[in-house]
Amino acid sequence: MACSRRDTSTLCLFDVDGTLTPARRCIEQDVSDFLSKLKEKVLIGLVGGSDFIKIAEQLRGGNEMIAKFDYVFAENGLVAYKGTEQIGQQDIKKHIGDETLQKLINFALGYMSKLTLPCKRGTFIEFRSSMVNICPVGRSCNQQEREEFVKFDKEHNIRETFIAALRQEFPDAGLTFANGGQISIDVFPTGWDKSFCLQFLDDDIKTIHFFGDKTDKGGNDHEIYAHPRTIGHKVVSPEDTLKQLSELFFPS
Repeated sequence: MACSRRDTSTLCLFDVDGTLTPARRCIEQDVSDFLSKLKEKVLIGLVGGSDFIKIAEQLRGGNEMIAKFDYVFAENGLVAYKGTEQIGQQDIKKHIGDETLQKLINFALGYMSKLTLPCKRGTFIEFRSSMVNICPVGRSCNQQEREEFVKFDKEHNIRETFIAALRQEFPDAGLTFANGGQISIDVFPTGWDKSFCLQFLDDDIKTIHFFGDKTDKGGNDHEIYAHPRTIGHKVVSPEDTLKQLSELFFPS
């Protein structure tokens, strides 16, 4: 049987947006089917920047989605599941305190109020259990507005300039500022990047392949991509992810 040949010492760990799904869209059936096939050979897991509810939506399900993966790490790996059991949870409010949080949020809102963008919508600050997500265009933008901001950001370096301002304003707060997906900035205590999830993996996992698209320095996949415990694979789309996986695990 296929399950008897499964290599449980090898884990394929995936970013979500841009790696398994188009940004903030649902997984395609061919990708889901491929992952089921891959799971017969090795362990598989997710480590996404969004909260658990958003990841579950993108993967088309709640607990059913979790059951398809051996590990699921939400919020950059700070909310951790092994199978359907939650095994980790960080709390940014307890870690840095409300005073610092309010200073951060006030500064971010003030900075964004001075930006002129192709459009602005709603939900500019999203407070998650383990991080703060800052979105200049607003997370309620539709797909066309998202794409317009992505293009504008590439031309005018909106997020990079914003991140530089945040670092200058909070040099000693012990916070990391990184591009989160296509349209936002993730703020979290230094060390709470995606590589944080590696501590939750079983000791008998010897080989970890990580696949992500934001692997350059400053992207929220960089730290785990470059970590000495992982073999990093930079991808540009879900199709590229499947291509690289096929070459690794299903060579013709």
